[in-house]
Amino acid sequence: MWSSVRCSSSSFVSRQQQQWLLRTSITSSSLLLLSNRVVTTSRLQICTDTNGIGTDSSMIAANHRQQQWKKQSFTTKAATAMEDEYGEMTSEGQSYVHPEPFVLESGQVLDHATLKYQTYGTLNETKDNVLVVCHALTGNASLHTWWGDLLGPNRPFDTSKYFVVCANILGSCYGSTSPRSCPQNRNQSYFGMDFPDVSIQDSVRLQLHLLKDGLGIRSVKSVIGGSFGGMQAVEFAAQAGALISTNTEEPFIRSVIPIACGAAHTAWQIAISEVQRQAIYADPNWNNGSYEHHRENPPTAGLSVARQIGMVSYRTPRGYEQKFGREVITTSTTTATTKDEMEEEATSNNNYYGRNANWQVKSYLEYQGTKFLSRFDAVTYVKLTEQMDSHDVGRNRGGKVKALSEVHIPSLVIGIDSDILYPVHEQEELVSLFPNGQLKIVQSDAGHDGFLLEQSQVGGYIEEFLSKIE
Repeated sequence: MWSSVRCSSSSFVSRQQQQWLLRTSITSSSLLLLSNRVVTTSRLQICTDTNGIGTDSSMIAANHRQQQWKKQSFTTKAATAMEDEYGEMTSEGQSYVHPEPFVLESGQVLDHATLKYQTYGTLNETKDNVLVVCHALTGNASLHTWWGDLLGPNRPFDTSKYFVVCANILGSCYGSTSPRSCPQNRNQSYFGMDFPDVSIQDSVRLQLHLLKDGLGIRSVKSVIGGSFGGMQAVEFAAQAGALISTNTEEPFIRSVIPIACGAAHTAWQIAISEVQRQAIYADPNWNNGSYEHHRENPPTAGLSVARQIGMVSYRTPRGYEQKFGREVITTSTTTATTKDEMEEEATSNNNYYGRNANWQVKSYLEYQGTKFLSRFDAVTYVKLTEQMDSHDVGRNRGGKVKALSEVHIPSLVIGIDSDILYPVHEQEELVSLFPNGQLKIVQSDAGHDGFLLEQSQVGGYIEEFLSKIE
């Protein structure tokens, strides 16, 4: 049996390293070298505690400096060319602590299993005006920071009509029980890689306890989510979207809207998850995921590269070509004094190749990898990608067809036409498995991240669908 409590704020890096990192002012976004080389980052801040950036004053200040640095020092096309999918990420919200030992699908047990969550709007007297919104792989409970255009009065997640609930999933580092939690009655500071394997079925089951037992909700109008959040929506349908008996008036979940996902994680998606994990394992500071080791020497290089791999898979070839092409970042200083020298220098800048080619796309990816270190840790990333790989609605239910055959609630499946990570044929299969399903396709060059970035199209489909649900 695992027991956990929240740990006091502590950094993945030593105080001495923090001071060095905060003093560093390197013009390039990062030099990320695996093997026996070092990692140098530009004003790098490392994720701390279960509270995202942590509560340590120096780390909060560091993250503030990072925001200033982004505005002042990294103004190239590479930094601004692609819209970012997330706003500021924190662990704000309330906590639901499961009152009994929580038995995982594996048979292992977590005591004091905790979910951080946020609510928006007001619960009505009948306790059924509820929308549940599920976040993606690296998201949190702060719905307003990543789907903010959909939230508020007279918007798809209309807070004048709905009580909107968003919970940080089990295993995530934004306030819920995770590898960074402290196990009780054990001689170690954190679970680390000893954190039990959690399945997506476990995560949804704990959220159902939050909704029913913690918030006293009688019924949920709809569960909505994209990517990993969409997988949760599918699992909500399987667990609570079918009538238990003919005497039941309606199921607990009355509709679902899974976006940019399929009925199960495929070999393609597992492979992309695995190569990200392998990047982390290849970091010489990985040390089998030991948090005690990571406090002094975190595997920043591996985690940064893993994030960069993800950022490529979330977008499209056309999107990258349109934003970056073959552009390079040219030097900001010049020694040219004549027109001929200036033309020669310009020609030289446009003909970089090999190790001298500072491609804008390279700088963008390095920037994204570096920024990610301020809000996530390597062990949590490994564990959450493993949880995502567990997604298979038909597992232990007799297959996908049987699992959803009795789920007659209205289901809106949304795909992104350019998504190479979760291609449209998977949404076409998923909608065929729902007896009462319909399919909508978002037109976008943004790829998988279109579910976050194309909020006007996504929101329009959601709003139209919800208007027809009792």
